[in-house]
Amino acid sequence: MADKTAIEWTDATWNPTTGCDRVSPGCDHCYAMTLAKRLKGMGSKAYQEDGDPATSGPGFLAHEWPGALGRPLGWHAPRRIFVNSMSDLFHKSISDEYIRRVWTVMEMTPQHTYQVLTKRPGRMASFLRRYRPEPLPNVWGGTSVEDQHWATVRIPPLKAAPLAIRFLSCEPLLGPVNLFASTDSPLLDWVIVGGESGPGARPMHSSWARHLRDQCIRHEVPFLFKQWGGKTPKSGGRVLDGRTWDEYPERVA
Repeated sequence: MADKTAIEWTDATWNPTTGCDRVSPGCDHCYAMTLAKRLKGMGSKAYQEDGDPATSGPGFLAHEWPGALGRPLGWHAPRRIFVNSMSDLFHKSISDEYIRRVWTVMEMTPQHTYQVLTKRPGRMASFLRRYRPEPLPNVWGGTSVEDQHWATVRIPPLKAAPLAIRFLSCEPLLGPVNLFASTDSPLLDWVIVGGESGPGARPMHSSWARHLRDQCIRHEVPFLFKQWGGKTPKSGGRVLDGRTWDEYPERVA
């Protein structure tokens, strides 16, 4: 449940859990849920239990996989690792004790940089304040933001979480987002922007992407433009105003 990946902003994925439930419009065309259905049909062990059909789908029941916990221990060369590309570590079905075990593996492998992305930043902040109040320098915590409403809901708990690096994934970007309601920094270290891809993909207006890019430039926040989206992730390419944007935060020493 860990492998190299074509995701532009990471090197590998590690899935100590699988499965999830939709919680907001950004989840409507979830690539992971679509892939889980395909993997179930192929007989993959991790995707045989179905989630709630109202919020999840075939093969997508949230599940802990202790057998996958040690996978990064065998990766010696440093890499950026997206934690749970097929799940959300802070889903309500994942126990605090299991999350603590995931964090322990990340602490044991300081050569790697772990990117933990969640749509449940409130639980992430609560968990870290209770169990890991001292940030691990190799763990980046992020939340998904698809429009202004969800930026307002999710960014404050992300800011409250004790993390070395805080980031946003604005993908799929479904509306304009203003990160700087005042001149104060929002305490963000990285912003990823991307359009939706796949059947029924909702279009991303170029002005939305440019507005986020310009905010990041103004406030010196690294900006990565992942894709325009479309029928496939590669349909629209990655060029924004004549160049690719592949900026990353500097890892905390």
